[in-house]
Amino acid sequence: MAEKPDDLERLIHETLEDLGWDADAAKVAERVRRLDIGLPVEDEFAVLCSWLGKCELIHKLDQHQMPKASRERYQVPDMLAHFSTQSDHRPVLIEIKSKTTKTLSFRPDYFRKLQNYADLMGAPLLIAWKFHSFWVLFEARHMTKAKVNFNISFDVALKQSLLGVLAGDFTYRIGAGSGIHLKFQKEELVAVEESEQEKSETWNVRLSEVVYTGAQGEVAGNLPGDVQALLSTWDLDVQEEDHEDHVWSRFTATGALGLYAHMALVRLLDWNRRDGEKILWRREARKDRLNTINDFRAAVLSALDLKIVEHVLDVHPHSRPDFLPQ
Repeated sequence: MAEKPDDLERLIHETLEDLGWDADAAKVAERVRRLDIGLPVEDEFAVLCSWLGKCELIHKLDQHQMPKASRERYQVPDMLAHFSTQSDHRPVLIEIKSKTTKTLSFRPDYFRKLQNYADLMGAPLLIAWKFHSFWVLFEARHMTKAKVNFNISFDVALKQSLLGVLAGDFTYRIGAGSGIHLKFQKEELVAVEESEQEKSETWNVRLSEVVYTGAQGEVAGNLPGDVQALLSTWDLDVQEEDHEDHVWSRFTATGALGLYAHMALVRLLDWNRRDGEKILWRREARKDRLNTINDFRAAVLSALDLKIVEHVLDVHPHSRPDFLPQ
């Protein structure tokens, strides 16, 4: 059974105000469900900004603007935010998009209306772009006019991304050979199946030993809980070693590329979910604390000291905006 949203009464009231108090029950139920799901891209971005640790405030902007004629000149962006890394008290305005094409494109009137609103508020205008599972955040000024529209390629957006210096994102890599190794003691042979090609045995087993390794060999003692959870963000190679009286199950990192912290958040949240169950970002956004690593950077730096993480990189944009320290 699906979990009941904690603000169900508000969702029902909002739906009835919109559809009318005599609306069909099925339509009411469907609208409430859609409101509960929310706008996944906007909610996801707000959650990851909050979790990265440098965001002091972020919230959606009501886009039901009046008078109607204002829509010819102004377009209200999706969100307003302020980060502890900023050098002044001006908030930033953020328009959020999800596109899987390698070029993000805005119509000239749409781009102009967003910029008019930012100029009116005296606030920088930023664009957050989700490209597949990858987020970038850049100043709108980096979009350039093509024949008609204002465009930016993902490559340029990545080079100018502020997600690290502004929101606290970074990349890390778990060293090859780091992992967890589980020793299961064989206790009772339950069944044996044989064919011409192979023989298989079913045993009752008992977990008798847990060993952690870093890139340079075995780690002494147990790992802190957050560092253990960090391993769940990585694609681990799985191997089994069958011995006469025990079995080793080994989960180890290989020489993969680095991972951005904001991408690790999705993996951490997925770790506690059933197969096929989607993350409801609106519900995550309403939680006081996510059910995951609270200070992710501290966990990564702890793993770096233990030689489990191989490196940590803070990525800077090619052009630094005036609302960040120079």
